[in-house]
Amino acid sequence: MSEPRTTTLPSEGIGTVLGIWAHPDDEAYLCAGLMASAAGAGHRVAVITATAGELGTPDPERWPPRRLAALRRREMTASLAALGVTEHTWLEYPDGGCLLIPDDTAVAEISDVIAAVAPDTIVTFGPDGMTGHPDHQAVSRWATAAWQATRPTARLWYATLLPSFHERWGALNDHVGLFSPDTPPPCTDDADAAAVVVSDGALLEAKMAALDAHASQTRALRAIVGDAAYRQWFRVEAFCDASRASLRASERSDAASRASLRASERSDAASRASLRASERSDAVADVLVGGRA
Repeated sequence: MSEPRTTTLPSEGIGTVLGIWAHPDDEAYLCAGLMASAAGAGHRVAVITATAGELGTPDPERWPPRRLAALRRREMTASLAALGVTEHTWLEYPDGGCLLIPDDTAVAEISDVIAAVAPDTIVTFGPDGMTGHPDHQAVSRWATAAWQATRPTARLWYATLLPSFHERWGALNDHVGLFSPDTPPPCTDDADAAAVVVSDGALLEAKMAALDAHASQTRALRAIVGDAAYRQWFRVEAFCDASRASLRASERSDAASRASLRASERSDAASRASLRASERSDAVADVLVGGRA
């Protein structure tokens, strides 16, 4: 299956865009092309980041949390500037500790930003958290609840992946350990995607500049992947409509419940058949015993 060659967005446009993410660089990988396209078309673009990503290093002695947080804040500002985005909010939550934040607290803070920005399109992680990271999953839950409570008329798009991404990059994804083994990564058929952004030309250069600005996170990975592959790896951004995703999840749950019910009914039928067989066996035994008497 080949990758999409052209960008597909709603005919009515996407209007004001608000991205809600967990760590600096999440937005660059998953929606830099979308943000640059929107900003370039004159739309307002804003971003919320839950944490400063202060634990994102294999060398915490050289990069203790406070020092790394300061660096990553500077990287974030530079990354967004490469896309033409200047509105940004930090939630100041602990990296790796989003599960410690009460949902009500996070939802209220995100709702305040949504009310102030009045987005037409909100983009965030799906319930899977893309890679299965608990911080990502928490942010998805908060963003979804805040959208429902504050601006349900806006679009809510979950970042997703197309089948062609898994087909083309599956070996590389496994090599770098991109996805948690405990959570299947998202996969949305092309026909079910709410939007697809293909970064080429100047748009790809803007996306690469945004990723390169997060050098503390991307430089080593780019060296492992190789420059040519890295430029193509997340070139295609895909989004699914949260309402449709929730409906499909509900349908899958209903189907699973029906299957479980049918299995239970078959088990009950088998038990009744076994009981009748046992009763017939007991009756035959009674006849035989009676005959011998």
